Amino acid sequence: MTGEPEPEFSSCSGSCTSPRLAAVAAAVVGTPCEQVDRAGRELITAAGYGKSFIHRMGHGIGIEEHEDPYMVAGNSSPLVAGHAFSVEPGIYLSGRFGARIEDVVIATEDGPLACNEADHRLAVVET
Repeated sequence: MTGEPEPEFSSCSGSCTSPRLAAVAAAVVGTPCEQVDRAGRELITAAGYGKSFIHRMGHGIGIEEHEDPYMVAGNSSPLVAGHAFSVEPGIYLSGRFGARIEDVVIATEDGPLACNEADHRLAVVET
């Protein structure tokens, strides 16, 4: 694709921003992992893309590619200081495109630490 993305792609990409922020903010030591998932998932659903978010909000980052703690419904395990995990809200429209923003977060006693300080806005790059 060249030029500006279609409006629906821009909408999907933009609809990942507030769920990412909400999930990061919810990632407080002692919070059940499923609440981190819920914090972002509810906003994706409210934006009308609930059925298009087809995976968990995040997973542990460590020795394995995907590991505990999993930010997913049904995981009532609480976050503990030192947990490092992804927060990756994504919207996937089958056969068309997907949009996702991913950060690594560390649960600390002082609150969640989002390790990626890059600009998360959609950037159009000409080739």
